[in-house]
Amino acid sequence: MDRNPSPPLPSRDQDEEEGAGGDCIGSTVYSKHWLFGVLSGLIQIVSPENTKSSSDDEEQQMELDEEMENEICRVWDMSMDEFAPSRASSMTSIRKMDVALFLQEFNAPDIFMGVLAKSKCPRLREICVGILGNMACFQEICVSISSDKNLGQVLLHCLYDSDPPTLLETSRLLLTCLSQTEVASVWVERIREYPAIYDSICFIMSSSTNVDLLVKLGEVVDKLFDLDEKLMLEWIRHGAVQPLDPPQEDSEEQPVFKIVPCVLEAAKQVRSENPEGLDVYMHILQLLTTVDDGIQAIVQCPDTGKDTWNLLFDLVCHEFCQSDDPPIILQEQKTVLASVYSVLSAIYVSRAEQEYLKMEEDLPLIDSLIRVLQNMEHCQKKPENSADSNAEETKKPDLTQDDFHLKILKDISCEFLSNIFQVLTKETVAQGLKEGQLSKQKCSCAFQNLLPFYSPVIEDFLKILHEVDKTLADDLEESFPSLKVQT
Repeated sequence: MDRNPSPPLPSRDQDEEEGAGGDCIGSTVYSKHWLFGVLSGLIQIVSPENTKSSSDDEEQQMELDEEMENEICRVWDMSMDEFAPSRASSMTSIRKMDVALFLQEFNAPDIFMGVLAKSKCPRLREICVGILGNMACFQEICVSISSDKNLGQVLLHCLYDSDPPTLLETSRLLLTCLSQTEVASVWVERIREYPAIYDSICFIMSSSTNVDLLVKLGEVVDKLFDLDEKLMLEWIRHGAVQPLDPPQEDSEEQPVFKIVPCVLEAAKQVRSENPEGLDVYMHILQLLTTVDDGIQAIVQCPDTGKDTWNLLFDLVCHEFCQSDDPPIILQEQKTVLASVYSVLSAIYVSRAEQEYLKMEEDLPLIDSLIRVLQNMEHCQKKPENSADSNAEETKKPDLTQDDFHLKILKDISCEFLSNIFQVLTKETVAQGLKEGQLSKQKCSCAFQNLLPFYSPVIEDFLKILHEVDKTLADDLEESFPSLKVQT
């Protein structure tokens, strides 16, 4: 983009308002003249006289004048403030205005586009994207910003920036736009048109230590994959394509990014500092396993499959929902656990092909899954003290309506547990009885949740249990008379 940004447009009825002393924006103390001056100052910064300078001035271009920084930061701060409606006669229709809409009247998005296209100052670029991100929170302005193809190009180009704060604000703006149903598809298509965005995002996920940036960028990727399976498939296959021509001797070899290792690296980085961020990256992995290409991207490469399995195994066996945690902790961890178990289950069903899946890891997984199911029973337990039987009956429909996310977690946990039960050997069952993972209480909990949908699996397990501990097997059969085992 070579042209200069358009100057701020005069506010509607500006002359009349000035005559009436109406220089304030709405009910705030912010002056329209002041805002006009700040935006005009931005135009001067990127004017041809200031941008056509020698290399000696490049360092100066990277810095922002302190006074200008303070002024533009005030615009950033106020760009999310809403004005209270003005008091007026009921005969007059008064439009409620906010700073974001007023900035649009002043043609601010076009000015910010000019700054982003020409300025080399990281701080100024960050602030301009940040203000646009605030403005995009308003649906009307979000639609306007999204419909501007040139502005869209400039904003996506910001994803190639090397400045973490600018990348953070760009990610926040993109997530805001992708969350608006009216314009989400516009941004998905734009991102698809620029394959280099994939490399830039993968590079950030695999190398950045900025947790805030990783979390926000992860939310963007998660939203993209959730919105458009076709784009997700393109990104999965992008990393699998090898360059046709070998690199020249004098050229630097470009890295080939694969989506799964990059997601794993980001997940490891945010793991200890931001649980919500870890949840986001686990959901990205879960979305990848909803397509066969995504599962293959995880399991086909032994190193990737092993890294994925080890990280997720460690999370469920040593971090989430541990024996010394209160049962209610499940309410906080239900979504991330559902994602983790879902991915582990997808890898587990291909265990015959994977050397890194060890039989001795079955028992810790069984222990984790049954503990989750036990805690779930506690979370869903009905209150013991009811005012009266009528009140209890009135509440019954609500009580039987399971929490949506807990139900998802239960379904995933039961499917995974049944897959593990199917491959248990006599030796593993004996070890589980000895170490406590397959006690009577835990087996009862497993049976309670797996029956009746997984009856054949439980019946086969009981056959093995009869050979290892006939007394326990008989006790379980007595507790669950629907089971009929041939002995």
